Amino acid sequence: MSEDATPRMGLPMLVAGQAQKEMTHNEALLLIDALVSGAVVQVGLDSPPEAADDGACWIVGAMPTGIWQGQANAVAISTAGGWRFVPPREGMRLWAGVGAGFVLFRNGEWRVGEAHGKVFVEGTQVVGKRLPPVVEPLGGVVVDGQARAAIVAVLEALRVHGLIASDEL
Repeated sequence: MSEDATPRMGLPMLVAGQAQKEMTHNEALLLIDALVSGAVVQVGLDSPPEAADDGACWIVGAMPTGIWQGQANAVAISTAGGWRFVPPREGMRLWAGVGAGFVLFRNGEWRVGEAHGKVFVEGTQVVGKRLPPVVEPLGGVVVDGQARAAIVAVLEALRVHGLIASDEL
């Protein structure tokens, strides 16, 4: 670990005998303010916006230009003192708005709108690892057409929502 920055987020540390400690402290506060319960305006932007409110954040795209050059995938934070950049860390998660949901940095890339893990409701797991496909009924000597249509509709809805695999796999 470097003695001048925290190991995970690279926040600046105060050091003994340091002049103007408030500058280092304020820099750390700016970064914490942007990242704790962080939210971004846009994901994958390569050029800085023309106007940005203080504290607004963007996830820099893969081919950044201008003042963002060399900051691919970083979180760009607009501040009164200029742009601050935080490199992404494995597992970093930020809110990207209602249309995108959360973005998660995983395996070297930002993944937009994905949920990872299991879902529990009141202590009971309701969604987990996808199970093998469910075979549709083929009928027999006597087929109840309405019941079969209802079962097929339920299976299709489960497939569309990703809760079961398609039988085409």
